Amino acid sequence: MRRTIEPILQKWKDQSGRLPIILRGARQVGKSFIIDKFGRESFESLVTCNFEFRPELVHCFDNLDPLSICAKLEVAFKTRIVPGKTLLFLDEIQNCPKAITSLRYFKEQLPALHVIAAGSLLEFALHEEQFSFPVGRVQFLYLKPLSFYEYLISQKHDRLVEVLDQVTLQQPLEPFIHEQLLLLLREYFLIGGMPSVVRCFLETRSFLECQTVLTGLLATYRSDFPKYATKTQYRHLQIFFDRAAGLVSKHFKYILISSEHRSQDLKIALEQLEWAGLLHKVLATSASGIPLQTHAKENKFKLLFLDGGLVNCANKLDMQTAWDTELLQINAGAQAEQFVGQELLAYDDPHMNSQLYYWERDKKGSMAEVDYVIQAGSNILPIEVKAGTTGSLKSLAQFLLEKQSPFGIRISQHPLSFHERILSVPLYLIGQLPRLIAEM
Repeated sequence: MRRTIEPILQKWKDQSGRLPIILRGARQVGKSFIIDKFGRESFESLVTCNFEFRPELVHCFDNLDPLSICAKLEVAFKTRIVPGKTLLFLDEIQNCPKAITSLRYFKEQLPALHVIAAGSLLEFALHEEQFSFPVGRVQFLYLKPLSFYEYLISQKHDRLVEVLDQVTLQQPLEPFIHEQLLLLLREYFLIGGMPSVVRCFLETRSFLECQTVLTGLLATYRSDFPKYATKTQYRHLQIFFDRAAGLVSKHFKYILISSEHRSQDLKIALEQLEWAGLLHKVLATSASGIPLQTHAKENKFKLLFLDGGLVNCANKLDMQTAWDTELLQINAGAQAEQFVGQELLAYDDPHMNSQLYYWERDKKGSMAEVDYVIQAGSNILPIEVKAGTTGSLKSLAQFLLEKQSPFGIRISQHPLSFHERILSVPLYLIGQLPRLIAEM
């Protein structure tokens, strides 16, 4: 399946003065697959050094000299490593910290060789206090689950994607196309964007088979806990992970995870699950100016899961019942907020570790909240995920009044429109938000 990160990799290949890439992201989002595909299609040869599968390769990095490293790898793989023609892929690199450090010397001493590193638990190595990281000598890229657009492409709906790239307020979609997209969106709501699950659905068209794959993924994540947690932390991770899916889009409090464990212990568990890429915080902000981070409240947040399909599985959602449920009411509306957050992350700059925010007005007798706020140029725009009409958007109206934003955004099943300072954007058009905002 094609991923939108592929043209970025191709551009990197052709750059002069390129840096080695570290591809970051949770386990099973497709990192190894996409680099393997890129290497086979764009280079004369691919050398994949997987430190988990072949731990003896760690010794090839006993010293940090790139020429010495390549000479040892050539012997191990019985193939030449030729700068400009070979892609060297260092997979599961967290198992060889010296290989991470060596990236600096590949940049300085062997810049013509294309080098990409990845690892399912790489974040833990990068957060190690004693770790010597090659600052300024590597380039980060972040890979996430398939976006809805990537899902459409995997379904061979390339023409639909082209249509979405051209839709405007003056030229909205035909009603039958709108309905077709909502139907495809319903599929995506239920199965999510994990590559193995999407592949299963393409091959079987069975939600039940997808449920089995999702269950296996959740088990895989749990099996990773002993790799980065002490025995005590392991129990906290289990509790947190098992209960987090039911708290998506809710105001988070540690007592909702457990009243029997210390908040500090649960805080460490949350941090570790963030490093593993399984959970993502949506921080509260007063949205009093840009950047939004400046006005964020680190201790007030909501949670997003890695993927909506995993949320459904963890919450034991009956997919047939959900198929017959109003789209924005699946899982009491939490799934819609999960989807919108996941889409906003998916379409952000893959060179950056994105952060999401929501607005909360916490004044006695005058509470208000907006699901997401984003920066668009010098403006801060509010986003509400709603099934109702614009007249019900009380918090959105309050935000527009207080912050003097030019307009607000409602994400819903309704067709694209603009009325009374509200840009109504259908769920399937989130990928087009930057363009639509620029055209306002």
